[in-house]
Amino acid sequence: MAKRKHKHLQFTADPRDLVVLKEPKTPVSEQYRTIRTNITYSSIDSEIKSVLFTSALPGAGKSTTAANVANAFAQAGKRTVLLDADLRRPTTHYTFEVQNQRGLSTAIVNDIQAEEVVKTTEVENLNLITSGPIPPNPSELLASNKMTQFFKVLSMQYDMVIVDSPPILAVTDAQLLSKMVHGTIFVSNVETNNRDSLLQAKELLEKADANMLGVVLNNKRIKDEGDSYYYYYGSE
Repeated sequence: MAKRKHKHLQFTADPRDLVVLKEPKTPVSEQYRTIRTNITYSSIDSEIKSVLFTSALPGAGKSTTAANVANAFAQAGKRTVLLDADLRRPTTHYTFEVQNQRGLSTAIVNDIQAEEVVKTTEVENLNLITSGPIPPNPSELLASNKMTQFFKVLSMQYDMVIVDSPPILAVTDAQLLSKMVHGTIFVSNVETNNRDSLLQAKELLEKADANMLGVVLNNKRIKDEGDSYYYYYGSE
């Protein structure tokens, strides 16, 4: 797979706010759709059908970004599933206000088919798989053959698989998951950026041979001459 120069997207969104669904005409929603477009055209030789969202540390907005990008793909007519693979501090069941008794951990431990843990959402073309009960051994579950097979099945059933993973500096989970997906997007909160942390996270992803599609810079606002806020897209 050909690797492209990393893209930077800068904008602000409230935590757990599905703005693409609730406020589709806002500038922030448009930026999420721009991420969707960049993912679609990020590879020349092969189609990107699965993307991992991670960050260096908690609080960067990776889960909010993953949920909104999943919404954007679904609204574009792509059969999409959002997979909460953060088996330590899961959030998607809060975001979509659903139960979490059964999910990814349930499927792996009990060898359950994906169809049995998939949840529908109010968004057409968008399904959800929550984390399920938090297991005592998250990394072992994600590194298992059952997880690999489970993910292969999802990849065959959907046009796009969006994966929300734990922060990469906290645990090894994101490195393990990056080997399964076609591409990885790194989310960073510009208000709490730490150069050393960002460089360390980048090195870990490179060691895992992750296909880095780009970087999302969260909580970045820029004033224009009219003293109102706007959002912009730029590249390296």
